[in-house]
Amino acid sequence: MHIIKLDAIESTNTFLKELVTNQVVENYTVVSSECQSGGRGQMGAKWISEPGKNLLFSVFVKDVSLSLQDAVYLNYAVSIAIYNSFSAYKLPNLKIKWPNDILADNKKLSGILIENSISNQVIQNTVIGVGLNVNQIEFSKELNKATSLKNILEYDIDKSELLNSLLLSLKTQIERCTPVNFTVLKQEYLSKLYKMHTPSMFKNAAKGVFMGKIVGVNSKGDLQIELEDESVENFGLKEVEFLR
Repeated sequence: MHIIKLDAIESTNTFLKELVTNQVVENYTVVSSECQSGGRGQMGAKWISEPGKNLLFSVFVKDVSLSLQDAVYLNYAVSIAIYNSFSAYKLPNLKIKWPNDILADNKKLSGILIENSISNQVIQNTVIGVGLNVNQIEFSKELNKATSLKNILEYDIDKSELLNSLLLSLKTQIERCTPVNFTVLKQEYLSKLYKMHTPSMFKNAAKGVFMGKIVGVNSKGDLQIELEDESVENFGLKEVEFLR
């Protein structure tokens, strides 16, 4: 893999997308930065990171050739890849929080932002942005649900070694993202899903605070929650909040 390492940038996803627009870029090109001034998460959320302490990188994958209606499986593959890399550290209560945050001990370790290039309802190329809390110890009050590998393990992590492991895992899982593996990918993802089949409190603009349990993810990637009356409702990104 070709890795471009930068000291500081606004966004590795933005930089990589601009690079792809302006020149020929080889498959699995990676842009990594020690600092991001405009890091983004899902739906425009900010990703705040202490310079030099964490892993902030984006990966360009071309010729994905995945139907847009099957985009959820790409999310499964990427989420599983990051989860599997973290699992080597024997972290407590390691889970994937829908749609693709990685949690340990009920706190956020990692976020993922997938941005696809689409033509004729087919995903041609994708840029996968990943932010991982590695050696940062302190987080701002607005990030009170965040943690890092160092906070949990109590020692410094070799970021280069972790990055190499993550990239190999990403490549392996993305190459599995074909129709023959869809069922297995979904099963693996759901087996690692935070609060799966666990009665929990949620909040929604229409329903307010309500009790339910996660029972799955539908073909569009919406979260499926079984309510107290045993009916199942689908919730899209940012339509539901986990309370506890």
